[in-house]
Amino acid sequence: MSVELTRNFSIIAHIDHGKTTLSDRLLEYTQTVSQREAQAQHLDAMDLEREKGITIKSHPVTMSYQANDGKTYKLNLLDTPGHVDFSYEVSRSLAACEGAILIIDAAQGVEAQTMANVNLALEQDLAIVPVLNKIDLPAADVDKCRQQLEDILAIPGEHGIPASAKMGIGIEDILEAVVKLVPPPPENPDGLLRASVFDSLYDPYRGVISYVRVMSGKVKKGDKIKLFHTPNNYEIKEVGHFTPKMTKTAELQTGDVGYIIANMKSSAEVKIGDTITHREKPCLEPLPGFKEIRPMVFSGIYPVDTSDYEALKVAMGKLQINDAAFSFSTESSTALGFGFRCGFLGLLHMEIIQERLRREFDMDVISTYPSVIYEVTKTDGEELIIDNPTYLPDQQAIEEIREPMVRIFIMVPGDYIGDVMQLIMEKRGELENTETIDEFRVMLTGTVPLADILVDFNDRLKSMTKGYGSMDYEHAGYRAAKMVKMDMLIAGEPVEAFSTIVHRDKAQGRGRELAAKLKEVIPTQMFVVAIQAAIGGNIIARESISAMRKNVTAKCYGGDISRKRKLLEKQKKGKAKMKAFGKVNIPQDAFIKVLKSGD
Repeated sequence: MSVELTRNFSIIAHIDHGKTTLSDRLLEYTQTVSQREAQAQHLDAMDLEREKGITIKSHPVTMSYQANDGKTYKLNLLDTPGHVDFSYEVSRSLAACEGAILIIDAAQGVEAQTMANVNLALEQDLAIVPVLNKIDLPAADVDKCRQQLEDILAIPGEHGIPASAKMGIGIEDILEAVVKLVPPPPENPDGLLRASVFDSLYDPYRGVISYVRVMSGKVKKGDKIKLFHTPNNYEIKEVGHFTPKMTKTAELQTGDVGYIIANMKSSAEVKIGDTITHREKPCLEPLPGFKEIRPMVFSGIYPVDTSDYEALKVAMGKLQINDAAFSFSTESSTALGFGFRCGFLGLLHMEIIQERLRREFDMDVISTYPSVIYEVTKTDGEELIIDNPTYLPDQQAIEEIREPMVRIFIMVPGDYIGDVMQLIMEKRGELENTETIDEFRVMLTGTVPLADILVDFNDRLKSMTKGYGSMDYEHAGYRAAKMVKMDMLIAGEPVEAFSTIVHRDKAQGRGRELAAKLKEVIPTQMFVVAIQAAIGGNIIARESISAMRKNVTAKCYGGDISRKRKLLEKQKKGKAKMKAFGKVNIPQDAFIKVLKSGD
C-alpha cells in the first residue's frame, strides 16, 4: 500500500476517559478483530491492566479501513496510557505518529492530564482530532465540552466529534476525521533506512522483539542492520505488523508501524529511542530522540529468600527491556541481605513493577520506603547526589541539602478549593496561581516537594474532592531545605533499613510513627528494649518493649521474705548484665511488616 494511504495516530486522554474502549470499537468497526476473538480491553494484554482498568503499556495495531472516498487506508493506532506516571509512554508513542485522537469525557470535561497530553502532542506538531466521548451518559454536557475545547485548549468547538465508544456511536465519523485531518507520513528522498524503536519486548524463544516506526526506507528479512547506541551488527530474522497479534509480512516500508526480530539475545542490546539503519548504507545521524526518562522515586527491592537473588536480577533485566523508565543497580543491606536499588517514575509505576515481578516471574520481594534524589553540598565544596539515606554524610559535614520540587496542576470543583489549598500547605507546598476554568471548576498551580506528594497526596486529593479532583505534575528543579537523616536505634544499635531523610519539622511525627510500628513487630526479649528515633545524637522519639518476666520466686513457698528479695535481686543483676551485652535479633518478617505498612 502506498505511503499516501497510511495514517499513524495515537489516542490520548485523561485516565479513565475511554481510550481502551474506543480502540476496541475501532478494531471491531474495521473488522481487524473477528466477533469470535473480540473481548473487552482487547489491547490491554496484561492481567494487571484488566484488573486495574488502566493502560500501562502502549499497544500498536494496524487496521485496514475503506473510507467514504472509496480508497482503502492503512491505519496504525498506538493506544497510550493515561496515568501521570506513564507520560513517558505517551511521549514515545506520539513521536511515532502524525496525529492524535484527543478524547474528552462529555460528563467530566477537560481534566489536568488532558491538558498535559495535548501539550505533548502540540510539541510534536501533531494533527489533533477531538472526540467528546460518553455522550450516552445522563450527565453528559456536549455544549459545555465544546466551550472548554475553545477556552482551555484553543481548539475550535465545532471540531469536537460527539461519540460513545461503549454504544458504538460516532465511530465512522472518527475514522473519517482521522483519514481527512491526519497527514500521511513524510518521505525522505534519499531512501535510506531510518526506523525508530519506540518499545521492545523480551521473548524467551525469539530473543528481543523491537517495536518500530519506519521513518524512511524499507526493511525485510535477511537485511543486515545496526543501531546507533550499540556497537554490534545484526541480521533480521522476521518483520511484521500487529493485527493486533504479531503477523509476519514480507517487508516494512516508510510510514509502517510494526516489529523487527533480529539476533539480539540480551536486554541491554536495544535502547528505547534508538535508530535502526542498514549496515552497508547507513543514514548519517540518528533520528531526534525521545523525551529523556528520569526516575523520580527510588526504593530498595530485596528477595524475601536470599537464594532468589540471581533469579531476581534476571527478572529485572527482562522487565527493563520493555520499560525504559525502570532502572536498577545492586546494593546490600545488613538487615535484608543483597538486593537492588530501583528507580521509578512514581508510586503507581513502583507498584506495577513489584506486582509484575510477583506475577510474571513468581518472585517474592520486599521493598524499602520510597525516597527521592537529593543534591548535597558538603562544607569542603564537594557536590553529592544521594538516593539512599545510608550514603548521606554526617550532619556537621553538610553545607546544604537541596530536595526535588514538582510543579503541580490540580483541577477541582470550586467548592473544594479551601480543602485542597490546606492539603498543599500541609505538604510544605506553595500555591502560585488560581485560575477559573468555567463556572464549576478551578485550576490550582503550585510547587510542592516531590517527597511529600509521593505516598498519599493523590489518594487524599481524590477523597476530599469526592473523586472529582485531578492532578498532573512536572519536575521543577531543586530547592534548599532543612532535610535531616533520621536513624532508628534498636537497643542502641542503628538499623539502616529504617533510616530515612526527612524534613526537620516533620521528623518527630515520622519518628513516633515508625517507633510505634516497630514496637508492634519486634518480639519481646529477656530485657527492656528501647526503640528510639534519632537525628545525629539527639533522640526525638522513643518506645520501650517490656522485658519478658520469669517468676523466680515460684519455688519459695514460705519462710522469710528476705529469701524472695535475694532471688529478685539476683534476677535484677542478670537482666542488667543481659541489657549490657544482649543483642536484639530482628526477624525478617518484622522488616517485611514495617516496610510494607510504610508503602
